[in-house]
This record gives sequence, C-alpha cells and structure tokens, in this order.
Amino acid sequence: MANFVLFDNQTDRKNLLPLSFLRPLSLIRVGILTIQEKWEYYLQQTCSFQTEAYLSEKYPTKIDEQNYSVYINGTICPNKQLYDAILGLEEKQMLVDKKGEVIAYKTTSDINFEALEKIIFKDSFTKISYSFDIFGYNGEQIQEDFKLITKNRQSQPITDPHTIVYKPENVFIEKGADLKACVLNAEKGVIYIGKNAQIQEMSVIHGNFSLCEGSVINIGGKMRGDTTIGPYSKVGGEISNSVIFGYSNKAHDGFLGNSVLAEWCNLGADTNTSNLKNNYSKVKIWNYNQEDFINTDKQFCGLTMGDYSKSGINTMFNTGTVVGISSNIFGGDFPPKFIPSFLWGSNQNNFEVFEFEKALEAAERMMQRRNIPLTEIDKKILLNVFERRFKLVQ
Repeated sequence: MANFVLFDNQTDRKNLLPLSFLRPLSLIRVGILTIQEKWEYYLQQTCSFQTEAYLSEKYPTKIDEQNYSVYINGTICPNKQLYDAILGLEEKQMLVDKKGEVIAYKTTSDINFEALEKIIFKDSFTKISYSFDIFGYNGEQIQEDFKLITKNRQSQPITDPHTIVYKPENVFIEKGADLKACVLNAEKGVIYIGKNAQIQEMSVIHGNFSLCEGSVINIGGKMRGDTTIGPYSKVGGEISNSVIFGYSNKAHDGFLGNSVLAEWCNLGADTNTSNLKNNYSKVKIWNYNQEDFINTDKQFCGLTMGDYSKSGINTMFNTGTVVGISSNIFGGDFPPKFIPSFLWGSNQNNFEVFEFEKALEAAERMMQRRNIPLTEIDKKILLNVFERRFKLVQ
C-alpha cells in the first residue's frame, strides 16, 4: 500500500493567501468537498500533508517507510484520467503538465527532482491557483463531487408537502436533513443537501448548489447557482456563485456574490459585496505574491475573506476586496480593497492593530458557539501569522 501525500507549492501558497494562512492547500473547499476529500474518495485511503513548517504540527506528513510514497500537488482536483496516470507512475517517475509543472511523483527515498523521469500528462484537469478559481470552478466541481458522493446511493425522500422540487433526479438529500416549504430548482444543475442540514421556510435554491452537513439556510434565503455552503454555517439573504469553507455565518439579508469566505467568518446584517464594476471592466484583486493588485481577467469578482474575519452591519465591500485573517471591518463607507490581517477599523485612515490576545478571545468565543475548542496548536499557528504580519519574525 502506498503513502499518499498532498504537497503545497510555495508559489501557490502565496497566490492563495489569505485562504492558505491557516491550512494546507488541499483543505480548500471547491465543489462539495475539499481537495483532500476528493482524493480520498478516489484513492479510498487517507492522505496526509506536506506543508509549511508552522502548520506541520497540526497537519503532519505521515509516511510508512516500508512503502513507497506518492506526492500529489494539493491544488489539483482529481479526475479519472489523472487518477489512472498517477497510479501508473513507477518509482522515480514524475507526472507533469504540458508547461512542466509538477502534478505528482513517486519515490521511496529523498527527493532529487533532477533524477526523476518526467511523464507529460496531456489531458485537462482543474487546478486552484488563485482565490477566484475557487468560485470560478465551483459549479463544475459540485457536479463532479455529486457523482462521487451519490454513486449507487439512494436520496432520502422529501416528506414536506409544501416543498417544491424541479427535476428531482438532480437532487440528493442526506439523512437528517430538514426541509420546510422551500423551492429546489435543479433544472440547470444538481443540488446536494448534507446530513442534518436545514432549509427554512420560503427559501429558494437553484443548482448547482451544495449545503454541507449541519448548515442552515434561514427563512427566505435566496441561493443562486454554483454556490457551496460548507459545514456548520448559517446563511441568509442572497448568495450567488460563492464558496463558504465552513463554520461561518452570513445569516442576514445582503448580497454575497462571486466570493470566498474561509472558516469562522461572520458578515453582519446587510453586509453587501459588489461583484461587478460600473464600467463592466475586468476586476483587479490584491495578490500577496506580487504585493500588488493583479488582473483576474474576470468581470465578476467579489470578496475574499480569510479565517476569523468579520464585518459589522451595513458594511459595503467593493469589487475584488481581499480581507486577511482576524480582521474586523465596520462603518458606512467602502473599506479599502485590501485589508491585511489583524486589523480593526472602518476606513483607510482609521484602522488599528487588533491586539493578539483580544483576537484570540474573539476566536474562542465564536468557536465555543459550535462547541469546538481553540487549541494550543491553533494559537501557535495564529501567533506565527500575527508575527509575520508585523515583521517581528522573518
């Protein structure tokens, strides 16, 4: 039996900040599942991680020295052709794409890339290189994950007499899900409702859509296509082509479009995101790797928000806004389009440092609401990001 390790590429890690501050890249959710979960469905075994040193205590590399190891790029989503090509690798072979970027390699010893034989993979596959790729590929990944999860399985029946379903063969309901007087329209895409999820009265859902385990759509929610609500989140208002990783809240009215929220985020009532510029030009977004704004080549692009960040009521985010981790944004004006981590304030001239101990207190209080502890390992990871943010360590 092989060891399967999902590895992080440094360039990808920087390009995917702030979403990669607190997790290996393969824990990014796109579609219904995280990239790690997708590979584990294909491989039918657990994958470990090869990531930054400060994350490795929580996300270690697990290798049985008696077996060979297969390392897979943690930003790449599996498909059948890719799966077959990776399993077909022999020792000291490397699978690369047409541009020479590493997809996977197989070894039983210390890695010497120069000694590995390169095999070119000529078929197409999905790679998550930037935050806007997450919502960009989310619809197709919902469909792919839907096939994986529902294969040879029977959906739970919808027993509520006031719930309306269009094209029920494209809808899958897990055990414990509770639906009341809602509309599921799967004519243009699949709809997946996870275990113990809840859809409250007068909510309308269009496929492709995923509501993961334990999550709630509040009364009158409007969920438009190509949207994923990760586990144990609470959402309301209008959401379109967006991904919420999990454990986050957008419980009230307001629009979230073409956006990505990490875990433990909270958007206050009537928080709105702009996802389209008034002149219909392509949106630029802050890139940590370039330390500048880059062109997304997308006409629609909203908010990217890192873990533990929050907005107050009536916050208005401009197109292509990026918020780091553990920042708190409030006030009636548009905040800047890039807000670094651990800040507290309302506009460009009125941000203060969110003191580390107070940031931990806020994180612990939110997590206690889900009965999940903020561990000492979590605190060390957050401290590392805090210190790097303020250049106290190199």
